Amino acid sequence: MAKRPKRDIEKVYPRAQFVAKLRRLADAVESGKGFSIQVAGERLHVPAHAHFSIEHEREGDVDELELQVRWTRDE
Repeated sequence: MAKRPKRDIEKVYPRAQFVAKLRRLADAVESGKGFSIQVAGERLHVPAHAHFSIEHEREGDVDELELQVRWTRDE
């Protein structure tokens, strides 16, 4: 298997696009299906066996909520 380059990006989307992506993800998760999404020019295929978590961080006056989807390619 070819080694993939590391990637750590954050892409800001307009509200309507963000909502559409969340809605498609929620529909796929609810139905037990995989999900495809394009983030900053790269298409990702999230399998149905992915794990989901919610993370909350606070630093000073700033709160951050992260919805995380994690999977391994060979699982």
